[in-house]
Amino acid sequence: MRAAFLTQKELSVKRFHVHLSVPDLAASIRFYSGMFGMPPTVEKTDYAKWMLDEPRVNFAISHRGAREGLNHLGLQADSADELAEIRGKFEAAQRGGVTDELDAHCCYAVSDKHWVRDPQGIAWEAFHSLGTIPLYQDACGTGATACCATEKATVAITASGRACCG
Repeated sequence: MRAAFLTQKELSVKRFHVHLSVPDLAASIRFYSGMFGMPPTVEKTDYAKWMLDEPRVNFAISHRGAREGLNHLGLQADSADELAEIRGKFEAAQRGGVTDELDAHCCYAVSDKHWVRDPQGIAWEAFHSLGTIPLYQDACGTGATACCATEKATVAITASGRACCG
């Protein structure tokens, strides 16, 4: 069976996204800065991100107590239309198992997101970033720590219209 949502030519995907959970953020920042030949584009006490042009990758690492290793893979869209196209591919691949997370406040950004899991259980995120925020997450104004918690099965929308990971 062909993985319909992975074909870059059909999707016009602008940037591939990889997020790793790491045990030692400082050591990982040193390693990946050397490997990529540049410091992180975003660096926080618990998170770092490189927006690479060669190859076009949004590569992020974090240290927040999650299981170490691959956190999730993703496709970053440059527009709402591109995001809708990717969501359609997720829907075709997952047959109705897409979790929508609109106006998510996560990873120091505000984004519209969609999530699926592949047959191996790897979480895939499609997202379009709308802006930045000063905190790693605060979707519901609660200080909850479920950001990028790919185990979530549902997303509740608050009265303010913000997505609550849950």
